[in-house]
Amino acid sequence: MSHYAPREQLATHSVTNQPPLPADQNFFTLDIPLREALQREAPAWVSERLEPLGAQVGSRHGQALGEAANRHPPELRLFDRHGRRLDEVVYHPAYHELMHLACDHGWQAVAWEKEHQGGHQAHLAALYLLTQAEPGFCCPVTMTHASIPALRRQPEVHERWAPRILARGYDGRAVPVEDKPAATIGMAMTEKQGGSDVRLNTTRAETDGENVRLTGHKWFCSAPMSDAFLTLAQTDAGLGCFLVPRFTPDGERNAIEIQRLKDKCGNRANASAEIEYRRAWAQPIGEPGRGIATILEMVQQTRIDAATAPVGMMRQALVEAWHHVRGRQAFGKCLAEQPLMRMVIADLALEVEAGVALCLRIGRAFDTPHSERDRGLARLLPALAKYWHNRRGPGFMAEAMECLGGVGYVEETPLARLYREAPVNSIWEGSGNVICLDVLRVLGRHPESVEALRAELNEARGRQPDYDRALEELETRLNASPDTLAPQGRWIAQRMAQCLQGSLLLRHAPPAVGETFCASRLGQTVSPAYGILPNGAPLQDILARILPG
Repeated sequence: MSHYAPREQLATHSVTNQPPLPADQNFFTLDIPLREALQREAPAWVSERLEPLGAQVGSRHGQALGEAANRHPPELRLFDRHGRRLDEVVYHPAYHELMHLACDHGWQAVAWEKEHQGGHQAHLAALYLLTQAEPGFCCPVTMTHASIPALRRQPEVHERWAPRILARGYDGRAVPVEDKPAATIGMAMTEKQGGSDVRLNTTRAETDGENVRLTGHKWFCSAPMSDAFLTLAQTDAGLGCFLVPRFTPDGERNAIEIQRLKDKCGNRANASAEIEYRRAWAQPIGEPGRGIATILEMVQQTRIDAATAPVGMMRQALVEAWHHVRGRQAFGKCLAEQPLMRMVIADLALEVEAGVALCLRIGRAFDTPHSERDRGLARLLPALAKYWHNRRGPGFMAEAMECLGGVGYVEETPLARLYREAPVNSIWEGSGNVICLDVLRVLGRHPESVEALRAELNEARGRQPDYDRALEELETRLNASPDTLAPQGRWIAQRMAQCLQGSLLLRHAPPAVGETFCASRLGQTVSPAYGILPNGAPLQDILARILPG
């Protein structure tokens, strides 16, 4: 006869008052602001193509892939068992499956397949969704997409590489690109002594007969298992842009040595490396001595993605927080019905709506170059959105994490890794000050961009008093001298971004969203904290737009 009590009698408690585990979801069909923005800005085919992606990303399997890729970061293999150099990075299978999810469906190529036909809007919306599986793997997807404008500066190189860059498929093997159906592209620009000031780069390009060889060190090489890298090196004509493949034309490993992988705060699924060029074979891209102008063709594209990714992360954090507070009670009432919690969640929802609207407006600007206004906006808006969306991200993640309480701070929920990930897109492709300097440079050199922004902002004039006052103040600041503007670069970038978000929401979102956004962001008593909206704000109307039903 047993002397042990049944298991259920030994239990100290029952698990109650917890939200259910997420089921399979379609992140596209559940996203009201995204669907409305695409209906407004993009051709119908974009939404039709995105719906299956939303189901893949929002499935339990898709979410598990992101968690696994983040939990098992890439590892560096420098040598094989016999001591021969490999210089390879080994990724977890989940990372490769995510790359297949993106590249097998052509999301790295769609902007150019459907150029001027909604392709940029499709790419940005896809990146926004893919980020909600795992932001880190999106880095090589972004750079592969962004390489095309720079490669177009060298037609013979573009002719060779573009078919594989635009091919649907992914091949993570370390073999010559001729043996692959598809290719990925990385980037290696910055060096220790210069950082964002790439003019201080010391990597040198030398002509060896008909070949060009690069010698030097790169402090950050993104996605070091890519098939080729766009890079900068000094020449007799000045700083030049080059394409450096992992394998030379004769099929040998190029002289690119990986020194180490960076141990980063976040962005764990993606590898970032220090590399050494030891007379690496390279091909010039663009005009001699015009390397910065050439690689900026790529950077402009990566900046749009760096502006979009934080909005995708914010959307994921918002949905996670809303799911939690609707399934948990505190102090005798469902958390989602507690007044302060409703205020916080509604404020977070406004931020996501504004970010989605701005990102998709940028996509349309790149898809309609025949419009003089859109050409002007395409030059200015990537920097504005990249700066502002990334300023808002870290605080947003902290608020969403706090909505979950202690469980939000542990790695079993995505909030912890989203919080660690939040700063990376602000730093990548130009930190905040560098981006604000670029904004001021556009204001000084491209008056057509300023006029395009004015025209866009003026379309919402007279719809909300705080918005009108903000426009008047912005106009006054913009008329100041360059010396006066320089230290105000952050204020200028923030206010232009917020005013444009306000204009888009006033014109296209329900009044509850547009008017509350402007009152809380552009009003006379504005708080930097989330969860402080005007008295009487229509919270229910805002909250109802987070998820349908």
